[in-house]
Amino acid sequence: MTDGTDIRIRGLTKRYGDLLAVDSLSFDVHPGRITGFLGPNGAGKTTTLRMLLGLVRPTAGEGLIGGVRYEQLREPLRVVGAALEATSFHPGRSGRNHLRVLAATHGIPDSRVDELLHLVGIPAAADQRAGGYSMGMRQRLGLAAALLGDPDVLVLDEPSNGLDPEGIRWLRRFLRHLADRGKTILVSSHLLSEVEQTVDDVVIIANGHLVRQGTMDELHGEPWALVRTSEAARLAETLSGAGLRVERDGDGDGGLRVQTSDLVRVGDLALGAGVPVHELRYLRTDLERLYFQLTEAPENVNRNLDVPTTPEAAR
Repeated sequence: MTDGTDIRIRGLTKRYGDLLAVDSLSFDVHPGRITGFLGPNGAGKTTTLRMLLGLVRPTAGEGLIGGVRYEQLREPLRVVGAALEATSFHPGRSGRNHLRVLAATHGIPDSRVDELLHLVGIPAAADQRAGGYSMGMRQRLGLAAALLGDPDVLVLDEPSNGLDPEGIRWLRRFLRHLADRGKTILVSSHLLSEVEQTVDDVVIIANGHLVRQGTMDELHGEPWALVRTSEAARLAETLSGAGLRVERDGDGDGGLRVQTSDLVRVGDLALGAGVPVHELRYLRTDLERLYFQLTEAPENVNRNLDVPTTPEAAR
């Protein structure tokens, strides 16, 4: 693991009356890696992030940044940068002045503001009122604010919302650049296909509790290949004879599932046996399929759907 500042969630719990928003949640986020934080609406993602950042008081447990709670940090902007809402600014203030006000609280020079405006791609709009920004521009402004103190940790809630495809690709590359510099990055998102291309580790929650965590490779499971042929029985015999595990695909059109990550070997064995191959590709459990398998399981169906979803309503 890369040296740096980590995030540790330990037994984090939050209850609003009858609403159990977060239920004894524990997981780690490591430096130099991007961790995707996933779950259905109402699963407790935003509440968890708010507790981590000292915005909501936990009922039990704690969230630690570099081994301490957020409120114990002497210069929080230099340790952790967060973007939880794309509207956390005065609508009548320009984007540049919004960042300057934040920078002044930690003695950060205005030159850093100008640097970040260029870095996130909104220098032309810097002197316009932030209230007139598009959602994508607000997301970029929020990211600039999170990066003001060059923090070791980034906590981002749905940072892709409102970004066009070019902006999403830019964000993906930018987060990877930051992770490669050793930053600890926790990103909540509902864009599963984008998460799959972006993150190193995944934490999936439902009803406020952990249902799965691991690296992307671990969640994808054992490597399998799919091969289709008009001579499935003969190919299966050839592959099995070479020591490979083979299963019928079950779709009735000559498909075989082979437990291997070596497509070249499968193709060479088929060629050597004189068996035609119509299709040969990797077959793995994608994140979207796994996500819905987990979150739609009976024990994980959102039990809070019929319960008031705000603290005020719960009271």
